[in-house]
Amino acid sequence: MGFSGFPDEAFLFYEGLEADNSKTYFTRHKHLYEEAVREPMLALTDELASEFGAAQLFRPYRDVRFSKDKSPYKTHQGAFVDLQPGIGLYVELSAAGLYTAGGFYTQAPDQVARYRAAVDEDLTGKPLESITGELVSAGYELGGERLKTKPRGFSEDHPRIDLLRHKSLYAGVRWEPEPWVHTVEVRERVSRTWRAYGPLVAWLCTHVRGTELPRR
Repeated sequence: MGFSGFPDEAFLFYEGLEADNSKTYFTRHKHLYEEAVREPMLALTDELASEFGAAQLFRPYRDVRFSKDKSPYKTHQGAFVDLQPGIGLYVELSAAGLYTAGGFYTQAPDQVARYRAAVDEDLTGKPLESITGELVSAGYELGGERLKTKPRGFSEDHPRIDLLRHKSLYAGVRWEPEPWVHTVEVRERVSRTWRAYGPLVAWLCTHVRGTELPRR
């Protein structure tokens, strides 16, 4: 069955989960999760795969082992196209609406070191500055974990100090659940934004790459 949009029940499901993040609620409404959230997300990512690559849907369960927040379920459904380990394209559905992003999300020491070295060098840093500037001008927001101060070894007056502060970097845009989210227009909007993230993702795949460190 092809993608035709996300039904109202998807947003109602997450509104309820935000109010009652419990096994009782999730079990009672699991059919809504499967039919209104997971199945449409699978259909959407399947239709996008020929252009962007296969996406992995994240599990609805939170890893609470090292978290003070013991809520068992995620209040959103995300899917990620992994172009290189930790670098790729993302789409997310929640009660707040629809969100897409593209960039790198992992923070392995070798990745951060390669990222900062490339940002520091004019030959590679200036193109990234141009790419991120164009994305911001087009209405996208830059995100990612970043230092509040300058990274060690760099001056506060470095021309790309804001980019150097990042330990991860992505661009994204969020839409509220307006009527078009119930239609195939979702596919067109996700496609358009993922294409816009293309230059940023390509830069990151070239200069940051996946971590080369062994798993712990």
